[in-house]
Amino acid sequence: MQHNHSDTTDHEFFGDAPDYIYEAGGLVRATSAVRAGDDDHDRDDRDDRDGGGGGGISIAISVKPKPQLQKPSLYKVLLLNDDYTPMEFVVHVLQKFFHKSLDEATQIMLNVHRRGIGICGVYTYEIAETKATQVMDLAQREQHPLQLRLEKE
Repeated sequence: MQHNHSDTTDHEFFGDAPDYIYEAGGLVRATSAVRAGDDDHDRDDRDDRDGGGGGGISIAISVKPKPQLQKPSLYKVLLLNDDYTPMEFVVHVLQKFFHKSLDEATQIMLNVHRRGIGICGVYTYEIAETKATQVMDLAQREQHPLQLRLEKE
């Protein structure tokens, strides 16, 4: 920075860094410079938000509370018994759409057969609905009257 000696009498600047004042919500004011020999005066008509007269950078930090996140509701995908859908088809559906092993799928299918209902899995609503729709679409294509139900856990 070059200055003519004639215009630096009272207004000679020192340092290249401007004075910044931060408050909650961000930058409040950035002053361009501090005049030499003017430490006793209120620089740039700034109020005492920075703790008064010391100069330098003032930072006020505001901490906002984190919003409380809630876990999504879970839904059981229930398979209902009917007298027409083959047991092999039910086992296939459980393996393909619910990723059950052959033993798990057979056990669920037997539960459905004996008790009239069985739990395929527990998922968030969107996933449960998607799985139920996929199963129903396949059952209709294969002409099976298989029925599923979603129940909030």
